[in-house]
Amino acid sequence: MSTVTPVSSGASQRKKTTTLTFRQKKERGEPITMLTAYDYPTAAAIDKAGVDSILVGDSLAMVVLGYENTLSVTMDEMLHHARAVARGAKNALLVGDMPFMSYQVAAEEALRNAGRFLQEAGMDAVKLEGGRERAETVRKITSAGIPVMGHIGLTPQSIHQLGGFRAQGKNALAAKILFEDAKILEEAGAFSLVLESVPARLAEFISKRISIPVIGIGAGAGCDGQVLVTHDMLGLFDRFTPKFVKRYANLHADMTRAFAEYIDDVETRRFPSVEHTVEMTEEEWNEFQRLTLSV
Repeated sequence: MSTVTPVSSGASQRKKTTTLTFRQKKERGEPITMLTAYDYPTAAAIDKAGVDSILVGDSLAMVVLGYENTLSVTMDEMLHHARAVARGAKNALLVGDMPFMSYQVAAEEALRNAGRFLQEAGMDAVKLEGGRERAETVRKITSAGIPVMGHIGLTPQSIHQLGGFRAQGKNALAAKILFEDAKILEEAGAFSLVLESVPARLAEFISKRISIPVIGIGAGAGCDGQVLVTHDMLGLFDRFTPKFVKRYANLHADMTRAFAEYIDDVETRRFPSVEHTVEMTEEEWNEFQRLTLSV
C-alpha cells in the first residue's frame, strides 16, 4: 500500500495561499485542492496536509448540526465555526460560506454579512450561490475589497426551486445559461467559481473559457480544482453519500466500533486498568487512613 507524505511537515514554511495563488495555479495548469472544515482539529489536520483552500461550508447544517438541508444554518452559527477553523489553519485560503438569507435580500446587507466573515471570523473570502441574479451583490462585496467565490450548478440553498438535489445543465439550453452565468460572475469580479453537479464536458468547457479558476464538485476532472465535503470523503456522514464522492476512509463505522468497545470495557470493568489509574504511595495511603480513622 502506497503512502502519501503530507506536503508539510513544514506547514510553517508554506506560504499563505491567496486569491493570487489561485490565479497563478490556473495559469500554470496546476490543480487547486479544497476541502471543507467546521472545527479547529479538522482545520489543523487539513492545513497540515497541504490543501490550498478550506471552505467553511453551509454543509455544516447537515453534516455537523443534523439539519435536513442547508437552509437552517444561521450567520451566527457560521461565524462560530469559521472562527474555530481560522484558529486551526494558517496557510490555506479560508472561505466562509454565506448562509441562506444572508445575502439574498439586499446587496448592502450582503456586504455587511460578508464583512463579518473577515472581521469577526478571520476568513479570507466568502462564497455565495447563484448566477446572474447575484451579479450586483458580487460587485458590491468585491468593491469593498472582499474576495467572492461564486457557486452555480446545483445550488443547495435553492433545492426547493430545483426540485431536490439534482444535477444541472444536462440539456443544451440549461448548459448555455450556466455558461453565461459563469461569464457574468467573472465580469462581476468573482475571483473563482464552484461548479456543482454538472456534466463533465460542460464544466471543462466553462473552465477553459473563463479566466478565473473553476472548482468542481461532481463536475469531472476538467475543472481547475476540486472540492469535497470532508465528512463525505471521510465517511463521517452516514445519511447518504453523493455519487461524485470518493471515500478515503469510513470513520463513522470506525467510531461506532470504538464506542461499542469502550462500552463493553466499562461494563466488564476492563477499563480503566492500572495504566489508566492514578495511585497514592503506600506511605500516604497509610497516613490518610490514620487521619480519617482518628476523626
